[in-house]
Amino acid sequence: MTWHILGAGSLGSLWAARLARAELPVRLILRDRARLKAYEAAGGLTLVEQGQARQYTIPAVLPSTAGPIGRLLLACKAYDAEAAVQPLLPYLAPGAELILLQNGLGSQDAVSLRLPHTRCVLASSTEGAFREADFRVVFAGHGFTWLGDPLQPAPPDWLSDLERAGIPHGWTPDILSRLWRKLALNCAINPLTVLHDCRNGGLANHPAEVSVLCAELVELLQHCGQPDAAEGLHEEVLRVIQATAANYSSMYQDVANGRRTEISYLLGHACATATRHRLKLPHLESLHTRLRAHLEQRGLPVT
Repeated sequence: MTWHILGAGSLGSLWAARLARAELPVRLILRDRARLKAYEAAGGLTLVEQGQARQYTIPAVLPSTAGPIGRLLLACKAYDAEAAVQPLLPYLAPGAELILLQNGLGSQDAVSLRLPHTRCVLASSTEGAFREADFRVVFAGHGFTWLGDPLQPAPPDWLSDLERAGIPHGWTPDILSRLWRKLALNCAINPLTVLHDCRNGGLANHPAEVSVLCAELVELLQHCGQPDAAEGLHEEVLRVIQATAANYSSMYQDVANGRRTEISYLLGHACATATRHRLKLPHLESLHTRLRAHLEQRGLPVT
């Protein structure tokens, strides 16, 4: 079955290139005719790995000419996911499957509600990639992708395609725990790097602030039924800060480049969940307020 990929950003392009390299059928879905013309002018998708660039002439289509779609990797930003899938609804084949590769939480539920009869597989990835230019992606760091379906625990047969493509992955019956854990890590690191204007390693200068945030995030995870995601959170946050000390967080990069952040699906989702559980988490709420004010000052969306 053809892999349709919507979202030719860093991770979507990384998946597309590796699937194409393994000679699996792949098709990119681009949002409009201008993007399609730009892609055709570029001659395809280029993946730079260990300094070596290789171009893949993957076919690309518009949403109106994409169907029928049996398998779709949705690799756009969390705030674009629901709107991005809308024009594809008439072209999804019966029994179609979606793989949702979004940061944070909230967008997955929004997409699933629009597709009550479609299987939605959730994904959480630690792979690193960035766009060097349009349709040119650098593979920056090997990682791992967890996949799972909270409604259907049995793994799909297409995992063998990922094996063949060399995409490190695992299937878990508890994907929500993985997504909550990653959300908590992002909430403890990314907003502080923006507010303190520093690389990840700079947070070593703010140990008390990191510690109290981790304590509140642990409380949140325990109250919303994710005790495994809470286990050893502070220790892992400190390990990530040290291991990625020279890196700028994705949220830092978004703000520095004047791009919309995924605040609503990270810190916003955490604070909204705390409110639903009637939890008072003052430091987390204060961080959310400070970050929103910071974005507002820069003319960036606060949702």
